[in-house]
Amino acid sequence: MVRGLGELESAIMDRMWATNAPASVRDVLEHIRKDRPLAYTTVMTVMDNLHTKGLLKRKPVGRAYIYEAVSSKEAYTADVMRESLARSGNRAATLVHFLERLTPEEASALEAALQVCPPRGRSQ
Repeated sequence: MVRGLGELESAIMDRMWATNAPASVRDVLEHIRKDRPLAYTTVMTVMDNLHTKGLLKRKPVGRAYIYEAVSSKEAYTADVMRESLARSGNRAATLVHFLERLTPEEASALEAALQVCPPRGRSQ
């Protein structure tokens, strides 16, 4: 099950996705402290929780861990979208409502994506 992220979890994951490189708790803390004061242990606990949720992988380096995102932000977002659709009860109606709300730019992006990856069972 894909879980939504809290505010601090989102900030940490955004940082991990943006850098797309392994990072220590201290690396992430230094970046996030620019926006708000946080304790090292708070960031450490949240990154441990993100590891437990399967969003971060880690390896020990000395007495600490180095963390890395398991997947891209886009892959995570796709998982959240698929889970929301699965919980909707009426997938067709949910998709219709979703499509009705697309901006022209989003509709163009959807059309381009369908050219790259057509729905299963259908060919272009």
